[in-house]
Amino acid sequence: MLDLDTRTAILRLAAEGHGVRAITRILKLSRGAVRKVLRSGVAEVPALERDEILDDHLARVRELHGSCKGNLVRVHEELAAEGIEVGYSSLTSFCRRHELGQPSKQRVGRYHFEPGEEMQHDTSPHVVKIDNVATLVQCASLVQCYSRALYAQVYARWSRFECRAFLTEAIPYFGGAASRCMIDNSSVIIAHGRGPDAVPAAQMLALGERFGFEFEAHAVGDANRSARVERPFHYIENNFYAGRKFTSVDDLNLQLRQWCDRVNDRPKRDLPMTPNELLAAERPALRPLPAFIPEVYELHSRRVDTEGYVSLHRNRYSMPTALIGRTVELRESMMRVRVFDGHRLVVTHERETPGARARKTLPEHEHDGRHGLRVGPSEEEKLLREVSPLLGKLVDRLRKRYGGQALRKVRQLRRMYLEYPTDVLVAAVDDALGFDLYDLDRIEKMVLQRIQGDFFRLAPLDSKTNAETDDTAKEDPDDE
Repeated sequence: MLDLDTRTAILRLAAEGHGVRAITRILKLSRGAVRKVLRSGVAEVPALERDEILDDHLARVRELHGSCKGNLVRVHEELAAEGIEVGYSSLTSFCRRHELGQPSKQRVGRYHFEPGEEMQHDTSPHVVKIDNVATLVQCASLVQCYSRALYAQVYARWSRFECRAFLTEAIPYFGGAASRCMIDNSSVIIAHGRGPDAVPAAQMLALGERFGFEFEAHAVGDANRSARVERPFHYIENNFYAGRKFTSVDDLNLQLRQWCDRVNDRPKRDLPMTPNELLAAERPALRPLPAFIPEVYELHSRRVDTEGYVSLHRNRYSMPTALIGRTVELRESMMRVRVFDGHRLVVTHERETPGARARKTLPEHEHDGRHGLRVGPSEEEKLLREVSPLLGKLVDRLRKRYGGQALRKVRQLRRMYLEYPTDVLVAAVDDALGFDLYDLDRIEKMVLQRIQGDFFRLAPLDSKTNAETDDTAKEDPDDE
């Protein structure tokens, strides 16, 4: 079929007085095609109209689409059962043309932001190799919508505390905050409500008041509203992580900040200047930074245990001996953990990664009679090790299995040693170790099975004995 330009040329040449042969020769077309265009007299390409088998069955297809819950395979089977033969691909294209099961296409708008009008914040889970171990981290980013300046950091966990710490670090990086911070409907920031009805938590409201901005959540599912911050996550995953090695989360964040500095200095196709140049022009419109920005910390109340430690996020931090049994206040920031006894600062620890199960002992706590000194074996353990190497081996298994609670098991094993013959107990332990068994209750049953009949003289119980015992019990006056 001839296109619009060719049909226009045919009509123009005909209007200039050229005949069919001349037009055919000039445009290198067949005379039939030229005559068809001249007979139509219009340059528009005629629509290709084809009769479809399903045109007469549109209502039935709509009905089946609803009853089959949108499953076109079932719709195709039902149509075939009714004698309507049509190819499956023809059915799917027919449904697309008539928007059956397909949402109506809508235009994607383009948002325009004035300097200092809006910034956008969001997080995304990333799997990164840290010290050659695949680790799940949360990548948080903040973008100034006018200048497109980007700041991002990663965290081992993501809670309201990390969010406050990140924003407190990101806003000074830009030199100020925009008047509005667009977020999704994350419960980390939002206390209740969704979209326009979302209400931020009290801690986040206080953070916004400190830097002079307000949080605003977009409608649920409207990801385009926060496209400025959504798009950089793909860039971070495919540009920053690729080919780089990280020894720790802190090392990763240091490299990520340097990467943000370089990215903000690069020109973008749809921006007249680099993000840093636009940020310099935007900075007068940003909310000025407060004269003093306090450190973000989270309060915890902990009691010092008998070993002189307090636990926080599965990590243990040493305390002075004088505080054993007392309740202290922990102020946890991103870099340190400070311990207060009332208003008095007692000790400061470097903060460990939450969930690392680390045991932090300061040098001044190592030589106070408790910390840093290996606790010697108990008297029960010494006795068992002297009796037999097999019993000592079982004690090692118990210590490895039960850790700090192994002493109770060791005392139970000592009781078995005192109550049962040593050679029988050692033989039972030898068999148990061969099967990697260290359940003392089962080992004790093994010992009892070996010594039954030798040390416990019990007459076998038969029916006659049972009957005599019952009669004796009935005649016993005490039972009455």
